Amino acid sequence: MNELLNLLKDGNSRSIEDFAQELNTTIEDIVRRIEFLEQVGMIRRIFTKQKKCASCSSCSLHTGKTCPNCLPEGGFKNMCEMWEVVNP
Repeated sequence: MNELLNLLKDGNSRSIEDFAQELNTTIEDIVRRIEFLEQVGMIRRIFTKQKKCASCSSCSLHTGKTCPNCLPEGGFKNMCEMWEVVNP
């Protein structure tokens, strides 16, 4: 868990796939870790675009890929959500 927190703290943007690759684990494991850290209040999700897609299950948190409806105009092509560490 600390390894994921350290990656979240370093300020670099990463997709769920990037986290999984850097931590040598699966996308599903990263999703579980992020959901746990959110539930205990250690991190909070920051949406990069106000308009959410109609079906969140197509976003990167659930599939490891970015939903085209969540992409901001002209940027963040590899991310749907970002997280910030609230409680280091």
